[in-house]
Formats: sequence, structure tokens, C-alpha cells
Amino acid sequence: MKIKMTTTLCPICKATIEGSIVEEDGRIWLERECPEHGQFRDLYWSDAGLYHKFDKFETLGRGVENPNVIAKPGTCPENCGLCNYHNSGTLLANIDLTNRCNLACDFCFANAQACGFVYEPSYDEIIGMLKLLREQKPVPAPAVQFSGGEPTMRDDLMEIIRKAKELGFPQVQIATNGIKLGKDIAYVEELKNAGLSTVYLHFDGVTKETNFKLKMDEKAVANCEKVGLGLVLVPTIIKGRNDHEAGAIIQFAADHIRTVRGVNFQPIAFTGAASEEDVQRERITIPELLDDIEQQTGGVIRKNDFYPVPCVVPFSDLVEAYTGRPQIRFTPHQHCGAATYVFITDDGLVPINRMIDVESFFKSVETMVEKLKKGGSLNKYRSLIEGIRETHEAVKKSETGSTTMFWKLIGKTLVMQNFDALRDFHWNALFIGTMHFMDRYNYDLSRVQRCCIHYATPDGKLIPFCTYNSGPVYREAVWSNHRRA
Repeated sequence: MKIKMTTTLCPICKATIEGSIVEEDGRIWLERECPEHGQFRDLYWSDAGLYHKFDKFETLGRGVENPNVIAKPGTCPENCGLCNYHNSGTLLANIDLTNRCNLACDFCFANAQACGFVYEPSYDEIIGMLKLLREQKPVPAPAVQFSGGEPTMRDDLMEIIRKAKELGFPQVQIATNGIKLGKDIAYVEELKNAGLSTVYLHFDGVTKETNFKLKMDEKAVANCEKVGLGLVLVPTIIKGRNDHEAGAIIQFAADHIRTVRGVNFQPIAFTGAASEEDVQRERITIPELLDDIEQQTGGVIRKNDFYPVPCVVPFSDLVEAYTGRPQIRFTPHQHCGAATYVFITDDGLVPINRMIDVESFFKSVETMVEKLKKGGSLNKYRSLIEGIRETHEAVKKSETGSTTMFWKLIGKTLVMQNFDALRDFHWNALFIGTMHFMDRYNYDLSRVQRCCIHYATPDGKLIPFCTYNSGPVYREAVWSNHRRA
């Protein structure tokens, strides 16, 4: 059964072609035909039921008021910028500080050591990219992640972090393999003092068979805990290699909850010279990963505990209606990722769904937004109180004490705009998410046009993640055009 049409790519020549998203045997497939290379059929989403559940949260974003490129109709994805056809603002910006690395992982989409040259923007170029992001309208980019290569190989990393904080980024991150953090606790302390918010640690498993640098990762986690620096584990999940340890990775995070804020699983994207056999053997979709998590946690964390990222858009609507100011909006494509929160208690892991009727809660927030939009200043206040009361009725009783912490998050963060509440919330709450970046085999232009994770480049452009690293692969051109002598 054909669900809808989309624009996709030929996986061989990468030409832009028309494709169909099709449901068959409980799975979702991407079908297309290239005039030169023939027909192709690739798995898009392995659970049709979950696909349709996530589809209910489809939200088209508003884009940005000051696009970097004014594109002509039909030129996507050949004229990325961000352009005037892009439907989301920047939630997380990536800046590659270097393509140098002290590791050579075979699945790395950056493929740093294979370039044969050094890409390393100057300090002034990096500041220009940061300013570009903070000038985005109607809402400046709230978070930046310094990546690579390995960003800790830059001698001026601390200065770059301090400048990012000075320019107003609430959240400053680094994506790292953790080698330097595991070796030098003084370096970790320096990162924190410079203003670093979060370490995104590449962490592929809890055994030496799945994670050759496990000992160093454990040292990096311990050092971050000692200095009080928050950390997110980022496993690249490959079927047959480490997918059997998804539950154990979550348990590792729970065991180190004093410093680990979350686990962000990334199913492998085949951005290099992968064969069709590699894709068939190693591809894992978001529903398959969620099945693994449910099975490996003994049903404590279930597939149905996860929701797509756009589910939180009502919270942005609430704050916009209450404050009268534009807010960041989480409007990526509903099939790009999934997430939930799990509370760490004396009795074990408790998903947020066990304490809150999530869908009733979303509806209560939407009702509150409508009331705020209709009322005057006094009515706004009364509507807010009524909305909070209605939302409280959707909250299930809990003996864990985590419900109180959840309301602290909602009240202080969303209404009072006090982001310090997140720190307390994370003290016993673990974010579990997954983001499946695309490759030339499952490329869907509608996902690209709603991407919220953008790479800033030295020539003043912002490129969506999946066009930067797959499809047209802007990264190769950017790195080559700005290579160092």
C-alpha cells in the first residue's frame, strides 16, 4: 500500500528522483526508480504501527526569517544554506573544529584520516560561524556542539568554548572520543571552568568486544563525575556488532547517573563506501533498536514509552503564548528520532510513562495554549492556573518522588524560563534517545527540509546534518575548499 510520495536519491548516482513510501507486511519501505540505474527498494521504518503513531505528531516548522540562501523552487538539496524553503530553525549547531583525530574508527562518517589534507578553520572563522548562529531569527541557535575529527586536538579549544558562552549560547558541547578526558582530569576541570555544558562521549558498548577503548571511556566518565561535568553517551549501533548491548549501555548510564545525563543511540548511517550487502547485514532502524531495548531491559523500558521529537512542540506553544516571545521549536521530521525519560530510583528504572499519561498531558497543554491565546492579561493568569490543574489530573500517583521533580522541570523551565531546573531534574533522570541520520539508501527530502541539526561552515552557510554527511555530501566540498596549507 502506497502511503505517500517523496523526493529521494538514486543510491548509485545520487540523482534526485521521485520515490514512494510504501507499507507492506507490517514494514515501511522506500521505493524509487532511477532512469539510468533501475529500481531500488530499501527499508525505511521496520514497524508500520509505530510509524503511524509517530505520524500523528507531524509538525511543520516555521523556518527562519533570515535564510542564508534564497533558493529557486525545486533546487533542494542542491542549494543548502539554510534556504528559504527550510522548515526548521537551528536547535543544535555543529562546528567541525578539525578533521584531525587520534583514532580511525571504520564507521566514522567524518572519515577524517582518509582526506589526505587538514581541515581546520581559524579561530576568527569559528567566531564568525558562532555569530552567524546567534544572529538567526526569530530565535538564535541555543546550542552548539564542537566536533571533528577530534576537537580536543585543538590547542585553542578552551578559548573557543569561552567565546561561545560569551556570545550567549546556553548549551555548549563537545563530541569526543574521550581519550584526552580519560588521561587528564585537569583537562576535564579546565573544560568545565571554560563553560562547557556537556560532553558527548562516543561510547559503543560495555565489553572489550564492542568497545576497544572501554577502559579509557570509564576513566573519562569517572573524571567527569569528579569535576561535576555532565556527559551523554553516544553509541553508534550496528546490527550484529553491538545491538545486543543496548540495554547494558542504559544500565551503565544509570549506574553513573551522577554525571551521565543521557544515552543518545545513533543507528549506523552508511555514508562511506558501504556495499548493499553491508547495508542488509548491518542496518538497524529505530523500531528495531527500541525492540532491543524492551527485550534487554526485561520490559522495564518499552517501545511504546518512546515518542518522536515534535511531541514537545506544545510546550513551545505554551511558552510563546504566555510570554509573547518566539521560542525554539522542536520541529524535525517525526521519523528522525525517538526519546523518553527514565527516572533512577531505589527500586530501579521508572519510565516517565509510568507516572504520567503522556498523551493526556500533551492535550492538556494544548488546551492551556488555546486559553492563553484567547484571554487578556488576567484571563491569562486564570487560564494558566486552570491548565496546571487540568494537567495535574493527568499525572498518575507515584511513590518514587520523581513526579515532584517533573513538575519542577515543567514549572521552572517552561513557565519561569529557569534553566537551572534542568540540572536538578537530571540529577535522577536519564534521557534515552535515538536519532537515525540518513544515507543514500533511505534518503527522504522531507526529512532534510525539517532538519534541526545544522553544520555551520566558514563561508557563512548552515547545512542540514544529512546533506552535510550524505546524499550530496557537502562536508567533502567544505573541507576541501577550506583546507589548510
